[in-house]
Amino acid sequence: MLQGTAAADSYIKDTTTQTFLKDVIEESKRQPVLVDFWAEWCGPCKQLTPVLEKLVRAAKGKVRLVKMDIDKHKAVAGQLGIQSIPAVFAFVNGQPIDGFMGALPEAQVIAFIERVTKGQISGEEKDLLASAETALAGGDLQGAVDLYGQILDEDPESIPALAGLARAYVKGGAIDDAKQTLDMVPEGKRNDAAVAAARAAIDLAEQAQSVGPLSELEAKVAANPLDHQARFDLAVALNGSGKRLEAVEHLITIVRQDRKWNDDGARKQLVQFFEAWGGTDAATVEGRKRLSSVLFA
Repeated sequence: MLQGTAAADSYIKDTTTQTFLKDVIEESKRQPVLVDFWAEWCGPCKQLTPVLEKLVRAAKGKVRLVKMDIDKHKAVAGQLGIQSIPAVFAFVNGQPIDGFMGALPEAQVIAFIERVTKGQISGEEKDLLASAETALAGGDLQGAVDLYGQILDEDPESIPALAGLARAYVKGGAIDDAKQTLDMVPEGKRNDAAVAAARAAIDLAEQAQSVGPLSELEAKVAANPLDHQARFDLAVALNGSGKRLEAVEHLITIVRQDRKWNDDGARKQLVQFFEAWGGTDAATVEGRKRLSSVLFA
């Protein structure tokens, strides 16, 4: 292989569930990464992927392409809420910032890559987003709200900031404010992965409000460990109280005891947890490991 071709191919690689964090999340902190979700049986994928590869090579290192076969690696696609393929997500600074579905014409793919590589998110905005995420993770809700607000003062349609602000409101129990924030997302961006994660967080918070007090649910499960509905409700309530790993363990217990209960409801609830928490959250990473150990034992 010629040296130039080898260098160009270094911009493109396949990834797995296990290597997604390194290949996409970490790599996107250095330059934008496009993730192409595809499958062997998908005809439009076979039209789109060569176009992506050609354009990424032409960009000469300004953007990377990572391909994921969703039949072999289902978890990430499920977490991102992908319902059809081909689906392409652009990651910058560890976060999905843009995306599209379907085999777009080459001119539209070029425009998409130009948006991504020209840095829709400025260096200053990246720093503010990182600081806001740190504040949110550390429980400084007002600090996170203020930082997201600074971004939105400059860019009222910033998807990462709107989604982050909604999650901050959810964490503070202000569900109506969170909903109003997501209503500000432009129509064409409402299927964005970050928006989907914020929407999932709202749904989970509302579920937690409806299931009843923790103490009552714990008593029900203690009295009858095979009461799957009580255990399911307890997991929802625990998540609402920030006890994520405990919530995971109760849902894993249901999956272990009766995978088919409530139309696979426990596993589906775990997937919603993972979507709301984010792919790099420690509870998501641990929860996936535990779920995989049960499903593929």
